[in-house]
Amino acid sequence: MGLFKTKEDMLKVLTRAASKQVYTRVLLPKSLRAFSAGPAPLKMDFSEKVNTNEIKLKNPTKLKKMNICQSITNALDIALATNPNTFVYGEDVKFGGVFRCTVGLNEKYGTDRVFNTPLSEQGIIGFSVGLVAAGGVAIPEIQFGDYIFPAFDQFVNEVAKYRYRTNGLFNTGGICCRVAYGAVGHGGHYHSQTPEAHFMHTAGLTMVIPRNPIQAKGLLLASIRSPDPVIFFEPKILYRMSEDMVPEEDYEIPLRKAEVIKEGKDVTLLGYGASVRQLQMAAKMAEEKGIACEIIDLRTILPYDFETIEKSVNKTGRLLITHEAPITSGAAAEIAAKTIEKCFLHMKAPVKRVCGYDTPFPFVYEPFYLPNRVKIFDGIQELMAYQLELLLNQWLSLIHISEPTRPLYISYAVFCLKKKKNT
Repeated sequence: MGLFKTKEDMLKVLTRAASKQVYTRVLLPKSLRAFSAGPAPLKMDFSEKVNTNEIKLKNPTKLKKMNICQSITNALDIALATNPNTFVYGEDVKFGGVFRCTVGLNEKYGTDRVFNTPLSEQGIIGFSVGLVAAGGVAIPEIQFGDYIFPAFDQFVNEVAKYRYRTNGLFNTGGICCRVAYGAVGHGGHYHSQTPEAHFMHTAGLTMVIPRNPIQAKGLLLASIRSPDPVIFFEPKILYRMSEDMVPEEDYEIPLRKAEVIKEGKDVTLLGYGASVRQLQMAAKMAEEKGIACEIIDLRTILPYDFETIEKSVNKTGRLLITHEAPITSGAAAEIAAKTIEKCFLHMKAPVKRVCGYDTPFPFVYEPFYLPNRVKIFDGIQELMAYQLELLLNQWLSLIHISEPTRPLYISYAVFCLKKKKNT
C-alpha cells in the first residue's frame, strides 16, 4: 500500500483526518468558483470599539459618531491646528475635494494653507519635496489611486531617496500623501485600481491603509507626524459606509504594526483596507462550519509587520491573504514567500491567495473580479481540506488512478468518510 502497511492502516488515517473539520473543494468545479460573484454581503455589525490598550486617551468617553470621510477631515483639522507649518492641497481640495474630505478647512485656515493645485500629480509631489525640504509639513492629495502614476518618478526617485542621497542633510519625512483607492462598484479601469504593489520595491516609503474611522484618524495623524514619507491609501468605498464612535481628541495609532482583530486556531486570514470586511464575513461563514479563523489587519503595507503574521501562522499552520490588486507580484506574493521561508515547518497547507485577476480592472464585470466572502470561504475550505486530499491523492496515484479522474474519487471518498463518521 506504499505509505500504509495495510489497507486497515490507510482507512484509520483517513477516518481520523475526516473526523476533524475538513472539507473538500472539488464538488464545485474550480472554473466556476473562480468567477463566483457571490451573494449579497452578510448582515454584520462591523463597528468597533476603541482599543484602549493601543490608543491612550485622555478622555476615552468623549466620542463622536463619524464615518471615514469625517474622521479624515477631523484628523486634518487637528494637524492644521497643532502645527502652523502644515499645508493641505491637491486637485479641488480647496472646495472640499471630490469625496468631501477637506470640507470647511479652507474657510477655517485660509487659502495660504488649504488650496487647489493644477491638474499635475507630478507637480503636486515635486512641490511637496521642496516644501518639506524648506521645513514645512506637506499633506498633498492624489484624487484617485489611478492618478498616482504620473507622480511615480517623484515618489520613487525623489521622495524615497532624498534623505539617503543628501546623507541626512535633507529629508522628506514631512510628506503624507493621501490617496483614494479601490473599487466602488462603478469606477471602471481608471477609477478603481489598487496600486500599492507598484511601490513595494521602494525603500524609504511607508504605505498605510486603514479599515475604519477609528483607524483612519489615528493612522493618518501618525503618518503626518512620521519621520518617514507616507503614502496613505484610503478605501473610498468605505468613506461613508463605515461608521464608528471615534475619539474627538488628538491620538495616534502606531505605524508598522499589524492588529489581530479576531483570534482563532485553525486558519490565519490576512488583509487590509476594505478587504478586511470580506475576511470578517468569510470568517463568520467558516465559524458556522466549526472553523475558527484568526483575522489580521496588516494596516502598514510597507514595511509590514511580519512578526505578528509569523506568530499567528505558527499557531494555525494555515494562511490566506487577500487584496483587491492583481495577484501577480502583489503584496500577498511577497508575504506568502516570506511565510514559506520562515514558517515552513509549521505549515499544514500551502499559502492561499485570494486576490484580483491579472487583467485591467473591469467595469460591468467588477463583481466577478473582486475577492469576496464566497471566494475567501472557498479558500478557507481548500486550506482545511488540504491534508486529507493530499493523503487521498497519494493513495489514488499508488493504485494507478489517472489524475483527471482523481477529484471525483476524492469527492466520493470524503462523502463516504463523513457519512461513516455521522453514523
